[in-house]
Amino acid sequence: MSEFFSMGGYGGYIWGSYAITAIAMIALLVATLRSLRNSRIERDQLEAVLQSRRSRRNKKTPKAP
Repeated sequence: MSEFFSMGGYGGYIWGSYAITAIAMIALLVATLRSLRNSRIERDQLEAVLQSRRSRRNKKTPKAP
């Protein structure tokens, strides 16, 4: 088992590369999820503004008899 982890003397480089790759992928996942959350918040805010403008416009427009 220790031979597998040492990988012919290159284990430190190989496992280090795996660790760096895993850290980079986790960082990208976190950044993507934060961006998605911020986009959803911005979308909800824009929808609220649009809804309020629609409701104000409907109040100003006289209804047909």
